[in-house]
Amino acid sequence: MSRRTTLPGAAELFRTTSAVPEADSRPTPVPHPGVGAVPPVREISADPADHGNADRSAPGGGARPAVRTTRRIRAVGDRAPSGRERHEEKITVYCSPDELLDLESARLNLRAEHGLAIDRGRIVREALAVVLADLEAKGDASILVRRLREP
Repeated sequence: MSRRTTLPGAAELFRTTSAVPEADSRPTPVPHPGVGAVPPVREISADPADHGNADRSAPGGGARPAVRTTRRIRAVGDRAPSGRERHEEKITVYCSPDELLDLESARLNLRAEHGLAIDRGRIVREALAVVLADLEAKGDASILVRRLREP
């Protein structure tokens, strides 16, 4: 007799269940799509005018706003960081170990000295808003232009 315990497989653990009619008490097997299954594809109109009216739903059932196809031009005073909200867009920024250490040190300093418990992404978004507002306001005299022109 083996002392090894048998465990259910992934298909049994994560299978979809459905309501069984009361007249038939036997469980109805529901086929599981399996790992790597491709979700159904929705067709999207090639006409850009239709994209704003397309019915888009985000995970969780809420409606997701249409993707902006035009660039938003902001006034100089309108530049503000996005703060604490869900961000749909993502970029990857590579930095040196010293830059990462400086960013983490700033985060810890903000927490210890100023009582601000924020993450590194929020610091980067705030810094980006400040630098871009300076660029819009001062142009060639902005700190960004000056630093990028340095050898």
